[in-house]
This record gives sequence, C-alpha cells and structure tokens, in this order.
Amino acid sequence: MQVLQGIAVSPGIAIGEALVVDTEGFILPQHRIAHSEVDAELARLDLAMEAVADDIGRDRESVAEQLGDEYAAIFSAHQQMMCDPHLRTRLEALIRENLCPPEVAVAKTLRGYARKFQQMDNAYLAERAHDLRDLEQRLLDYLMARQRPSLSKLTDPAIILAHDLTPSQTAKLDRHKVLGFVTEAGGEGGHTAILAKGLEIPAVVGVGQMLVNVVCGSHLIVDGDQGTVIIKPDAATLSSYQEKCEQHRSRSLRLQQLRDLPCETRDGTRIQLLANIEFPQEVPTCIERGAGGIGLYRTEFLYLGSDTEPTEETHYQAYREVLQAMQQRPVVIRTLDLGADKMGYASLVADEHNPFLGLRSIRLSLRNLDLFRTQLRAILRASPFGSARIMFPLVTTLLELRQAKLLLRETMEDLQDEGHSIPTDIPIGMMVEVPAAVMMIDHFLREVDFVSIGTNDLTQYTLAVDRSNKEVADLYHACDPAVIKLIDMTLKAARAANIPANVCGQMSGTPHLALLLLGLGLRGFSVPPAAIPEIKRICRSVTLDQCETVAAHVLEMESAREVDNYLQEQLRQLAPQTNT
Repeated sequence: MQVLQGIAVSPGIAIGEALVVDTEGFILPQHRIAHSEVDAELARLDLAMEAVADDIGRDRESVAEQLGDEYAAIFSAHQQMMCDPHLRTRLEALIRENLCPPEVAVAKTLRGYARKFQQMDNAYLAERAHDLRDLEQRLLDYLMARQRPSLSKLTDPAIILAHDLTPSQTAKLDRHKVLGFVTEAGGEGGHTAILAKGLEIPAVVGVGQMLVNVVCGSHLIVDGDQGTVIIKPDAATLSSYQEKCEQHRSRSLRLQQLRDLPCETRDGTRIQLLANIEFPQEVPTCIERGAGGIGLYRTEFLYLGSDTEPTEETHYQAYREVLQAMQQRPVVIRTLDLGADKMGYASLVADEHNPFLGLRSIRLSLRNLDLFRTQLRAILRASPFGSARIMFPLVTTLLELRQAKLLLRETMEDLQDEGHSIPTDIPIGMMVEVPAAVMMIDHFLREVDFVSIGTNDLTQYTLAVDRSNKEVADLYHACDPAVIKLIDMTLKAARAANIPANVCGQMSGTPHLALLLLGLGLRGFSVPPAAIPEIKRICRSVTLDQCETVAAHVLEMESAREVDNYLQEQLRQLAPQTNT
C-alpha cells in the first residue's frame, strides 16, 4: 500500500481502478487480450520495437553529423536498451502469461526499470531513468498509432491519473464513467480544480511524481476531502473508506431535507444562495438542491470542449437551455474568462511568458471583437427566455468596463434593427478579481448593477501566487488577511452604494469561510451545486451577531494560518455537523 498526499480540490471519495494518462496524453488499454490474440500482439510489439530502433539509429546519425560522436553516444545507449534480449523476454512474459496488451506490458516494464534506476545512489545511473521513459514514449507512440483516445468515451468506470489535465481535457470528462482524478501537478485554485468541483468528481492535485509507480488497473482510493491518494489499499483501509462512502451518502440525504427550507440565518436574515455552473446539464442538480438561481454561468466550456470556435448558434442554444430551465430565476452569464493559451481550438496570440498577467478574460475579448460580439449577440438573443444578467470578468480599469458596455449596447441596437425583441433592462455586472478593481470600487459601482467577488483570482493577484503551480501552492490562501481586507472593502462600498454584491469564488463554498463572509456583510453566495446544502445548513445555524463577532476578530489577525484555525474552531462551535 502506498499513500500520497496532495491538495484536495473536489470533495468526495472514489474507489476504483486506475486509468493512467501519461505525460504525452496516452490512455493505456484497460482490457486483457484473448489467448488467441497473443501471437498477433507479439508480432505487433516486434514491429514497434524494430521501428523505434530504426528511429533511434536515424537520430544517432543525425546528431553525430551535427554535433559529433560523443553526443550521438546517447542514442547508441538507447539502441542497446531497445535491443536488450532481457527486455524482449520480460515483455513477452507479461503478454503470454498475464495477457497484458503490449502497451501495458511496455509501460509496466519500463516504468519499473525507471523506478529502480531512480532509487540508485549513483547519480549517473539515476539519470538513465529519463532514457527509459523516452523509450517508453517512443514505443507507445508506435503501438498506439499516435492516437490519443478521448476521455469523453471511456468504456468502463475508472479513476484518471495524469501528470496534469488541461481545462479542455477536464471539460470533456465523462462524469458517468470518471470516478475521480489525481494529477501530479496543479493547485487548488486552477481551472482544472474548478471544473472538477463543478462536475462533482472527487479530485486531488499536486501529489508529485506518481505515474512511474502506477499502471492501469491498479486499485486505488481518492479522498477528495483530505487530499489523500492510496494506491493498492489493504483490506482494512478499503473497508474503512467504504464505510466513509456510506457516511457521505447518509449525510447528503440528511442535508437534502433542507432543500425547500429558506436560506436564512437564525435571526431571520434572508441569504441569497445561488449556484456556479460550467455546463447546461448541471441545471437539474441546481434546482434539485434548492438553488435560488445561477450566480455564475461559466461559458468557457463552449471553447474548451470544442476543436473549433463555437458559433453564435452554439452559444445561443446553450444559454437558452439554461435560462428556460431556471424558470425566471436569475442567471448571471459571465463572458469568456480564459487566456488565449487555454483556448481549446487555437491560440489567438503568440506564446506568452506569463499568461496570467497577459491577454486573457475581458482583455482577450476586447482584443478580438468578432469573438466577443458573437457571444454578446447569443446572450442577448437568449435573454427573453429567462432572467438573464451579463457579467464581465477580470475588469481592471474603467476604460475596459466602458468599452465592454459600449460594445454590448451597439450589439443590442444591431439585433433590434434586425427585428429581434431584446430586453433593454438586462442587469450588467463585473467581477472584482484584482486589487486595482477594489481600489477603484467606488467608481465602478456607479457604472454597474451588481458586482461579484471572484476570490480565486483576487487571492492569486493579491498574493502574487500562480494558483495552478504546485511549487507555490502552499502560499495560496484565500483566508490571508490581505485578501480578507480587500473583500471587506468591496462589501462595505457596495452596501453604501446600495449595489448587490456576492462572492462566487471557491471561498464562498468553503464552510468555515462562510461564517466570515456573513460577518463581513455578504448576503449573496454563489457556490458549486454540491456545496448548496452545506452552506444553507451553516446559514440556518448561526445569527448575524455571531458572525459579525467572528469577522471583527478575524480582521485583527495577522496570518492565514491563524485565520484558518480560528474559523475552523468557530464552525465546530456554532454549526456542528450534527445540526441539520
């Protein structure tokens, strides 16, 4: 049994078999081959090994010609490894005796060798693990005909293990077959983590190197509550986690009893509880859990889930579906909030040195007006089918906001000229995600109908921490005093201006931070659908006086750890989990 610790990003527990997606995007076969297929599969292996050996030979000759024999010696060593009869014997044994597909035999054998090399004290030999990894990639490339099977078309339930999953890969996950996922890289505030929470798939990221130790079919447990991954659990551990799964189900059933009760504090203050969604398919879950509307409809899936730019009609159908399903409950549609580096179908700009400080979100939309206009036309056309609101992300300056509003107004006039009946009173809002927006919040509040605090980016930009980088993940704290003071400033200004404000970032769906937000004056939460019952339970368990006392105490604190520990303890005292 091996236990890995990472960052918990999506709650829940998954128990199942591993499906390994390697760093090149290969998904190894899960099935065993038939006895009658052994000889044909061995022949396929031999062809791949011969082809790789030929490729290595060509690489060796090319390098020798350009750089000299001393550099070409690297590839000579690779050729020797490929032609090693012990390797061929080991691969054949796995295929004949264990009925492994050649892809699995290659991965299991070469990763096993690489692991042994990595454990050696000799630095030179330890470095040879990279050579073995390169051979594995070359062989798999031939065996799998350079194809990358889709994670959206899995045949059996599985837990995905990968070095990292891009937002586009995560968006395409088959939520009915993917039991959970684990990545070597990533942080709790990254887009992949956000998507996992929206899909309600237990997930742990940032566990460090693991792929070399795991093959497809390995039994494992993903604890999305504690950030723990257990490979090949023993019987006692497996039994313990099966019991935890049952406790999760029981607790969910108890919380579901709150569905039709109002979201209000014990002293009668009504709290607006909305849902964050990624996909139209999430709407039934939102309604089932008692959401009062959609506080954040992330539209990035239209771009991430497609190999081509979404058309106006594609946008329109997605927005109309959600608006109709919500039956006049408010739906806040946020315009594209991705960088050009994350577009699923193409890059709109050259590679950026630091994309988080580059052309993304509202900046990208304003630089690509045709793309922006297409989305705005679709939102406006769909708006008569429900209670739509439009929100612009990552607004930093008043000029950006005014440019976006101007294009929206022009687009509305164009549609009216074309004969479309468009509501003229659609509320317009903005995300508060950067310190600059907080510093100028009084000016912004004069030009919008509502604001929504995106705590994920606000934390990232306040603390100068790349929220998807595991190397600095320990510095990313939404409860850092600096972040809390910025939230406090925004809420106070919005209340003074009589402008509605909510929080739609990860912070709003974190139970112990809900106490703080209530105490700071927040009256509108927008959370992942899975978090709705728990946040409602907490709101119904406390009074505003209690929360304001908590907030006043927090505002005097000096460190994120101090804040976090204090709020955890206050949650246990004021809203113990048995109180439903």
